[in-house]
Amino acid sequence: MDIRRLEHENLTRAYGLDMKLLYPWNGLTAPFRGAWCVLRPGDVSVSHAHHEHEIFIGMAGTAAVVAGERRHEFMAGDLVFLKPGIEHHLVNDRDEDFSYYAIWWDRAMSDEFVAAESDRADSHD
Repeated sequence: MDIRRLEHENLTRAYGLDMKLLYPWNGLTAPFRGAWCVLRPGDVSVSHAHHEHEIFIGMAGTAAVVAGERRHEFMAGDLVFLKPGIEHHLVNDRDEDFSYYAIWWDRAMSDEFVAAESDRADSHD
């Protein structure tokens, strides 16, 4: 078992928010990617769309997810699923931080994971 602690001092400013990518994590392989994300009061993440599927897991606070022309409140405990190609961004117009975990995946990540696991299993035979 390996535990990665939240390290507020090691977050990186990118895409209009503070974040820490899941990778690199020595010894971890997974068919997805992820990031711990923190929107500070007044933050608006960069609007974008991508070919991956994505899930947001609300951890603390309240913000809004804007998808296309629609704005949806998003708070701790909520889950958001975004299909590929949906233009989206997050807005924190509150007086406190909003934290969430983003997880994204596509076929290439799954194929990469299966290949790595197959190689690992073959090396143990």
